Amino acid sequence: MNRKRFLNSILTLSAVPALRFLPSANENEPEKTKTPKYLSDGDVIGITAPAGHIDLTEIQPAVTQMESWGFKTKIGSTIGKRDFTFGGTDEERADDFQQMLDDPDVKAIMCARGGYGMVRIIDRLNFNKFARQPKWIIGFSDLTVLHSHLNHNYGIASIHSKMCNSFPDDWSKAEDIQIQTINSIRQALIGEEMKYSVDPNPLNIMGMAEGALVGGNLKTLETLSGTNSDLNTAGKILFVEDTGEYLYSIDRMFWNLERTGKLSRLKGLIVGGFKLRKDDEGEDFGRTVYDIVLEKVKKYEFPVCFDFPVGHQKNNFALKCGMKHSLEVKEDGAVLKEKRV
Repeated sequence: MNRKRFLNSILTLSAVPALRFLPSANENEPEKTKTPKYLSDGDVIGITAPAGHIDLTEIQPAVTQMESWGFKTKIGSTIGKRDFTFGGTDEERADDFQQMLDDPDVKAIMCARGGYGMVRIIDRLNFNKFARQPKWIIGFSDLTVLHSHLNHNYGIASIHSKMCNSFPDDWSKAEDIQIQTINSIRQALIGEEMKYSVDPNPLNIMGMAEGALVGGNLKTLETLSGTNSDLNTAGKILFVEDTGEYLYSIDRMFWNLERTGKLSRLKGLIVGGFKLRKDDEGEDFGRTVYDIVLEKVKKYEFPVCFDFPVGHQKNNFALKCGMKHSLEVKEDGAVLKEKRV
């Protein structure tokens, strides 16, 4: 190349501002959310363990309660199985979940517990039949993989909520907040419009937003970045929660949201419960979760609600992922409300 022309080209390129990486939305992502049919008396809820192991006795309180609601239950083959930390081998867990997806009699799938394991089998599953006749999938934490995968690839709504291992052994002795959160699963399944009011927080950012509600466990969302289960947040309301993480890890996760463009395209942000892990070295990170979040969102204009009742805690209410919601954050509190189109 001519030296003069080469130098001119470098000067021209150096004058162009650096481009910030913003991954484009999935071109194949469905434009409209598909809502599974809501449940009626006599409908069957399948129970399976796609992540951690659990015994039949441990899910019995959930079985008893869901049947008291008028539903029937079908126990998957993974309940009672164990492969170290998992509810059976990858093959066994994938086969059991596939049967639940394909069984026309099963109208909803309740994941028995979280832990770890869904990401190991997500690519083994065939959602073709399920996509034609979607059903409600219920769970949280590790099951964020499923919520994100369904939203990204099929635009199918799902329920982020407690699972079988959170149902009280004795309903008569359960705390009121535990009863409310468990009942919210039933309310979501039968089609009630969900609405939650949250106490004011002086660090909230005021505003009003509308969009599809997406999110879940923050660490899991981070690990899905760049995969076929990655979450597109453009024009949506994002909720996040986590447990057992160091403050510096939470900071890194929020930087991931920022650097992948997930924050810049939001309509609203909901911050749920964050159970922190104490630094083994006794180091003080010098920032709270509130500080971490506010640092990342200060240049944006969307509303932010802190201390929302979702996460690894007693006040973990059911949320319909993928469904349109409104978020209103005011000085006297915040309201998240499902909006029927």
